[in-house]
This record gives sequence, C-alpha cells and structure tokens, in this order.
Amino acid sequence: MRAISAALLRVERVVLIALTLAVTVLILLNVVTRSTGMALFWVDEAAIYTMIWAVFVGASMQVRLRAAISVDLVPMALGDTAKRVLGFVVDLLVLSFALTLIWLSFIWYDPIGLAQAGFDFGAFAGSTFNFIYDEPTVTVGIPKFLIWLIMPILGLTLTVHSIANLADRLTGAAGPVLEDLVAS
Repeated sequence: MRAISAALLRVERVVLIALTLAVTVLILLNVVTRSTGMALFWVDEAAIYTMIWAVFVGASMQVRLRAAISVDLVPMALGDTAKRVLGFVVDLLVLSFALTLIWLSFIWYDPIGLAQAGFDFGAFAGSTFNFIYDEPTVTVGIPKFLIWLIMPILGLTLTVHSIANLADRLTGAAGPVLEDLVAS
C-alpha cells in the first residue's frame, strides 16, 4: 500500500502543479480580458472550480506527508507511548473519514440507480429525484457532477494515504517528507 501511496503522491504532485498553473493562467486571462473591455465571464467560474480541485488534491497530499497544520499542545504533553496511541487514533479517524466520504459519494452519485435507469440522466432524475447529473455549471456549461467528482476521488486518495500512514506508524517506518517530493 505504501508503494501505491508513493506513486499516487507523485501523480498528485504533477496534478497540483498543473492545476496551480491553470488557476494562474485563468486569473491572468481574466485580468487581461477585463482590462481590454472584453471580459470572458466563464473564466471566473473555471478558476474557482480549478482552485477547488487544487485544494482537495493538496489536502490529500498533506495527509500523506503529515504536513497539515495541527495543534500539537496535547501531544507535547504526553509521553512517547501515549503519543503513538494518539497518532494511531488520528490515523484511524482520517481513514474513517475517507471511507465515509466514499460511502456518501456512492449514495450521492448512485451508480446502481443510474445503471437501472439505463444511464439516462433524465430518467434517473425522474425516478430518484436526484438531479446530480442534470445540473450544469452557470457559465462554463459542463455538468456539475464532473466538478463534484473530486469528492469521491479525495475519498479514494485519502483512503490509500491513510492506510499507508497507518502502516508506517505500525512498523515504525518514516513516511515521505515534502523535501523528498520536491527533489523528485
């Protein structure tokens, strides 16, 4: 699982760089087009959705790298054994959150119901009152379910990373660090 997590982390790094570059280009495009009086209104929305994806990809990476902001007042006051137990509990909570996110995404996207409706989005919405596949974005015009796919993706990547973190904690192995990722 650690090897899968390491490969996933490398992919996430490339995706995050691409998303960050895309946000920058979209914002610069927005500035140029607005200053010339030819605003492209879809650019704002595209930049927002791109930034949302970047935040979630970065959050997944932070979990694996254990680089997220944290309050360490309690762990500093504990002994070594209690720190390890607390770390294990935190890793289990992250795994529980990830699995819950996958389950809720499965309920939300309802692939079984969609298959039963013959992959007809209109029939699916009519029979389930779940309009996830019918709602387009305001200005870009793509289906919002494509934007929301980051939620089940995050659930899957968090699951992989949290299992790898648990394996590291149980074996006493050192997990990856940001400096190693930057160097690669």
